[in-house]
Amino acid sequence: MTGSLALMKQRRFLPLFATQFLNAFNDNFYKMAMVILVTFTIYKDPETEAWFNALAGGLFILPFFLFSALAGQLADSTDKTRMIRIIKSAEILIMVIGACGIWLHNVPLMLLALFSMGMHSTFFGPIKYAILPQHLEADEVLAGTGWVEAGTYIAILGGTIVGGLTPPHIAIPGIVAVALIGRITASFVPSAPPEAEARGLIIDHNVLRSSWQIVSSTMHIPRLFLAIVSISFFWAIGAILAAQFPPLVKNALAADKTVATMFTAIFSVGVATGSIVVNRLLKGRVSARYSPGSVIVMGLFVLDLWWSVKGWPHRDGSLMDWREFLSLSAGDRIIFDLLGIAIAGGMFVVPLYAFLTTTVAKSQTARTIAANNIVNSGFMVAATLLLSVLIGIGLTIDDTLLMVAAMCLVSAFLAWRLHKACD
Repeated sequence: MTGSLALMKQRRFLPLFATQFLNAFNDNFYKMAMVILVTFTIYKDPETEAWFNALAGGLFILPFFLFSALAGQLADSTDKTRMIRIIKSAEILIMVIGACGIWLHNVPLMLLALFSMGMHSTFFGPIKYAILPQHLEADEVLAGTGWVEAGTYIAILGGTIVGGLTPPHIAIPGIVAVALIGRITASFVPSAPPEAEARGLIIDHNVLRSSWQIVSSTMHIPRLFLAIVSISFFWAIGAILAAQFPPLVKNALAADKTVATMFTAIFSVGVATGSIVVNRLLKGRVSARYSPGSVIVMGLFVLDLWWSVKGWPHRDGSLMDWREFLSLSAGDRIIFDLLGIAIAGGMFVVPLYAFLTTTVAKSQTARTIAANNIVNSGFMVAATLLLSVLIGIGLTIDDTLLMVAAMCLVSAFLAWRLHKACD
């Protein structure tokens, strides 16, 4: 076993880590630049802003639901590294489209690029997890998964800050440049040919039939069912929180885009921290032991966040910036809640991903991750649609946090069932 930090010096891991880092960074650089531009410049109505953020979240997730089965089949039956390079080349074209949308203030064009980035991530997602058991030893997979998750959220932090604070005229060339760098790092990822059992796999291009077959063949296995549904509830929670951050900051807390950026950044740091902490606690052993307690703690922090937002003093006038927000004692409490939610979330989800990649044959890993992504995306799309409906009938932004807290209880129950069944 190579030490957790020593993996970062290995060619079998570092180029993949860098490529997925840049992938997550650019996703969020573009997405945050688009959301901030639309929320604070193009639209002026709170309900329209909340609706747009929910729509953007749903559009990004929709390709995971539609095309994950195809992505999993291709990843298992072809060289994963070759696929990575094709995917990263496509990202360059997508970011050119997104840059044009930002430049022209063209909302449909920006949403087209966002949907395309969702498609790009749909095909990259199964690979970044399925390749780990191929390149790492069995007792290194949890550490590798932890670094991938931590790196993803640090990249989200960086992309969020840059996208939230960078003027559009700098964001336009920036997103294209990051895509180009990501293609360069992809060229250093070692070859990852298909396992012998998966060579010659007949690809089913009917996305509905193949999705149904992959999900049904995976979900009938109890341990995989529990892990996937637990992860899905987590990502549904994440989708609701991510969609609500900008409108919650502006309309419930009377704060500006620097506070919205800070919120997402704090959330990203917290998940990255939780990812590393749980790896240290488990010492390389893949186990759901800490997942039930982690998500219960997460729910308690969500409840406190709801209480803090509900009691936030109403104010008129200009929106406060991050300095003014942090000068308030109530602001400190909200920051503490966000950090607690994120750390507990990272501790909850990382072992479950490692579980998915280590309890099936290597020839089926990508398809297992694809099944997980399909179910995850279904939950996330359903959550964002429900959010849109609830907002449309008059539910306040802060009250949607109560729904999130209830979802944490369901995740805890499923994770406890998984722990009892497999640990």
